[in-house]
Amino acid sequence: MLCEKLDVWKRSAALSSELYIYFRDIKDYGFKDQITRAGLSIPSNIAEGVERATDKETIRFLNIAQGSCAELKTQIYIGMKIEYIDRETGKKWIRELEEIHKMIGGLKKAQT
Repeated sequence: MLCEKLDVWKRSAALSSELYIYFRDIKDYGFKDQITRAGLSIPSNIAEGVERATDKETIRFLNIAQGSCAELKTQIYIGMKIEYIDRETGKKWIRELEEIHKMIGGLKKAQT
């Protein structure tokens, strides 16, 4: 699969895995479910997008992945505020998300 060769897919999949591990023992299942789903959506939509037949379809899924970046970033900020996420970890994740978002943007430009 093409996605497995992309650094942005690898990095977003690694971040998603980190989220699942970090929140493994949290009892707030609503928050846990929402934040892990947002994280999982990023590499999943990248994978689905790059395997699509047309540039238009690819860009649509990459847009969804970028939207999931924004959703996850919001949830990380809230998680830090309510002390579910320690500040250093949250800041590290936010920096990684910002890089992933830029990388997805580069993939979109390559499709046009």
